[in-house]
Amino acid sequence: MRWSLKLGRFLGVDVYIHATFLLLLAFVAISAGMDEGQSVPVALGFVVALFGCVILHEYGHALTARRYGIGTADITLYPIGGVARLERMPEKPGQELVVALAGPAVNLAIAAGLWLLLLLLARPAVSLSQMGLLEGPLLERLLGVNLSLALFNLLPAFPMDGGRVLRALLSLRMGRERATRMAASLGQSIALLFGLAGLFGQPMLLFIAFFVWIAAGQEAAAVTRRSLLDGITVRQAMLTDFRVLDAADSLDQAVALILAGSQQDFPVLEGQRLEGQPLDGQRVVGLLTRDQVIHALSKPEPRPAVGALMHRDLPDLGADLPLEEALGLIQARALLSVPILAEGRLVGLLTMDNVAELLMVRGTLRAGRGG
Repeated sequence: MRWSLKLGRFLGVDVYIHATFLLLLAFVAISAGMDEGQSVPVALGFVVALFGCVILHEYGHALTARRYGIGTADITLYPIGGVARLERMPEKPGQELVVALAGPAVNLAIAAGLWLLLLLLARPAVSLSQMGLLEGPLLERLLGVNLSLALFNLLPAFPMDGGRVLRALLSLRMGRERATRMAASLGQSIALLFGLAGLFGQPMLLFIAFFVWIAAGQEAAAVTRRSLLDGITVRQAMLTDFRVLDAADSLDQAVALILAGSQQDFPVLEGQRLEGQPLDGQRVVGLLTRDQVIHALSKPEPRPAVGALMHRDLPDLGADLPLEEALGLIQARALLSVPILAEGRLVGLLTMDNVAELLMVRGTLRAGRGG
């Protein structure tokens, strides 16, 4: 992942740390070094332990989602928290409720474990009101932090955990799309309050407000998109009038096709071309994108043939596959187009531009019907 360092793979999930997190560690070390009352190793140890709890929080979501057959692409640690990138959220409200609550439940379990440990160590009891987050014994601070993480994440600011809990509960009484719009609107209202508080001495809340506002809007848009694509197959969205290239074609031939029309990406075929039937007798071996062509043109000659430049790792998409599922496979490979096959033959080209046109048309028709 860009700007991220891989920490490892644990329980089948890749864990990354974003490069900006290292800046946080540097900031903590410098701040502790300038404060005579603080120890740099202790300050760094607390931050590492804190974000270890954040990772466990995200694993709570990931492992619970796995119970429902939903995988997790990765977990990434940022200065403002962690993000578990689930392949999708459960569609059933009950399942989403359990997945959303799993993260805060992990923090509460950690807090309970630390409390029992403090009892075993015969530490004097400390009330919640006296429990500091920025100073004091390490175990008490970690206990307080985990309680704070659980409570903060349960705020109904969609798409935070509490917001997802709210959407799941609303979905029991109304459609998922309407429930998402309501939860997202509330989340953005809370983001505004975070932003106002951030202007008066809490700069971290400004970052949280920005994240919640953007993420809530994106989630609402994604759910609307899924509803517009419901029941639509790849065949209904793919292009059937498109150009192809042969693996042995030159880069100049690719440039000529780009300049001759609006097509940006081209399926690449290989094999014997039968006269009068240009797609029969050949197999799809890759996809040449406009970006690859431009990048190759910036290099000195001699330039390689199309077959040496193309993408070879393409998802195997059939024409009758649900469009929403196909889009997930395309986006996982960071592509904008992909060839579509039927019984081994090339029958179409699915492009993100064409999908956007389909969404616009269906959205306009829905609005016209008052839906």
